[in-house]
Amino acid sequence: MAEATLRLSRVGSLLNIGGLSEKAWNITIDGRLVGSIAKKETVEVAVTPGQHALRLGRGRHISPLCTFDAADAELVSYACHAPRFWPFWVAAMIKPDLWITLERS
Repeated sequence: MAEATLRLSRVGSLLNIGGLSEKAWNITIDGRLVGSIAKKETVEVAVTPGQHALRLGRGRHISPLCTFDAADAELVSYACHAPRFWPFWVAAMIKPDLWITLERS
């Protein structure tokens, strides 16, 4: 059985209030820390085929838990970013799992 690959690309944010958007985010797959991703960086992580749970974050600033399926030798890609406009930033301060957006690409 061949491994699959998860590719994460972190795009910039228009907001950088307090430097929170500049710090590296931890990458957690199935509850296990597997690495980190810096601003404007692309990271690839090998995963076993099957269903997985992905979350990015640093401290209380996290993404919603995102599940994905990966087949043998499949490339699964996501783009991620911090809040881009102030209303989203305010919402993320109230509900921290809105801080990071994950979009399948």
